[in-house]
Amino acid sequence: MTSAVAQGIDLVDAHPTVATGDWEIPTDEDWATLRKVSGRISAKAASVAIIEAAERFSYYGSTVSFTNFIQRPLPPGSKTGAGFAVGLTQSGALGQGQRTATALTTFNSFWAYVMPTLGAYLADAHWGRYRTIQYAIGAAIIGHIILVVAAIPSVIAVPSTSLGIFTIGIVTVGLGTGGFKSNVSILIAEQYTDPAHVKTLPSGERVIVDLVTTASSLYLYFYMAINFGALFGQICMTFASNYVGFWLGWTLPTIIFSFCPFIMWFFRKQYVRTPPTESVVAKAAKAVGLCFRGRGSWNPVRFYRNCKKDDFWQSAKPSVILARGDALPSYMNWDDQWIDELRRGIKSCAVFTFMPLFWLSYNQGSGNLTSQAATMDRGNVPNDLISNLNPITLIIFIPICDKFLYPFLARRGINFTPIKRITCGFFLAAIAMIWSAVTQHYIYKTGACGKYMNTCEEIAYAPINVWIQSGSYVIIAFSEIFASVTCLEFAYTHSPSNLRSVVMSMFLFSSAVASALGQALVALSDDPLLVWNYVVTAILAFIGGVAFWYTFRSLDAEEDVLTRLPKTTFIGKTKDFEEK
Repeated sequence: MTSAVAQGIDLVDAHPTVATGDWEIPTDEDWATLRKVSGRISAKAASVAIIEAAERFSYYGSTVSFTNFIQRPLPPGSKTGAGFAVGLTQSGALGQGQRTATALTTFNSFWAYVMPTLGAYLADAHWGRYRTIQYAIGAAIIGHIILVVAAIPSVIAVPSTSLGIFTIGIVTVGLGTGGFKSNVSILIAEQYTDPAHVKTLPSGERVIVDLVTTASSLYLYFYMAINFGALFGQICMTFASNYVGFWLGWTLPTIIFSFCPFIMWFFRKQYVRTPPTESVVAKAAKAVGLCFRGRGSWNPVRFYRNCKKDDFWQSAKPSVILARGDALPSYMNWDDQWIDELRRGIKSCAVFTFMPLFWLSYNQGSGNLTSQAATMDRGNVPNDLISNLNPITLIIFIPICDKFLYPFLARRGINFTPIKRITCGFFLAAIAMIWSAVTQHYIYKTGACGKYMNTCEEIAYAPINVWIQSGSYVIIAFSEIFASVTCLEFAYTHSPSNLRSVVMSMFLFSSAVASALGQALVALSDDPLLVWNYVVTAILAFIGGVAFWYTFRSLDAEEDVLTRLPKTTFIGKTKDFEEK
């Protein structure tokens, strides 16, 4: 492991050994011996979580019925697509088949998670996070209205027209989602501003209240808000779509989302609002370029070793350049601490490179598992209702992890670090996909049409209870707690303050990459190859977990160093757009 001293990082300055104001600042001994706990979550932070819950209500409340809307044909006697309203057990509209449904839902996921890169740039460089979120909400509401138009009975009657309008709708919603997702998860964490400090609990135990532990707790409840909104959106809109029509299933989410701008306006003067700055991404690129200067080699082994030397990041520090007797470049207005933060941010982006292999497994729940449920014995349960086991599990077990599991491990000296949690998430995702593969195998084995159950005209389902799918959804939920929530925390706590939206967008972009990879698996997303679809995703998740741990296990030892860096004073040239 590279030492903090070798990297030129001064941890003593980061944590003075005296009390400051009303805070007792932890000493180095305190950091080494005291347990870390979370700080208090404010009302303004809670308001951001409510906004996120409403946005997820609208997003998942709409997308939950995408598969049925695209794949299944209009039920006989129905003009709205509501199969249950005419005495049937399956809703549909366009009748385009499972491959088309999988392709479009995969594109929707890709588009919604590639757009955060644009939203991050606009927030950091032009509009600021608050205003970018407001504009994004406006775009998403317009997109939801377009989806409603696509589901009007007179439009459904012409499938090609409906499909075209539907596609425009998901593209517009994706634009809004991109601007929203890359910024709202940063906005909520920015509402906590207390410095790390020591406090004494009623039990007499002295503990450290620090940002990293607070961010971990905050993002757990933020993720719970996401799934609270998703749960009610999916349940309510599933019944609305199945008993009234898709138009109602997409109208109600639009109405709920329309309240978000007013909530943000009400809290606008209370929010900590980071102003937009000059393009710090360009500064970061120049800093990295300075680090690479003089290290190039045609020999890849030598080049790799040059880049792994302890002094790699020192080359971009102003103090080092001045100590050599050289003049600072005209563009260099950053300080040494910002280079340390940049190094940490790039390390966090590297962590996200393996996440697409995790998301491949997660994405099965919004498409192929919904189709799988339609081929099982459901009774009167809609096939798109089963997926709600995922958010239900998250809502129940997130507080348990925060209040019991993580403190239990900490009291026993078990350091369940972010790298360990993410690795555990990969392996759980692989187990969930193995469960799905076994389920699919028995569907083929017991179904009347064998390996062609999706087009079966005899008995349309296998004699297997649909709740067998519970295992897949519950295990995936636990994998999210360990992997996805931890990555949200990692993106915030390990990035420079003026690059937080960009780093968060890199995490979200990993989901877009997974959707692109998912397009390569579309050929497996139909009979008779669905068992292989789940087996391949399980293998990829397992390989991803092994490779992730092998690559980043050394970061465990560096965790304290990376999260206790002195804060930079470099912000960049701020703009006054927010004040106007």
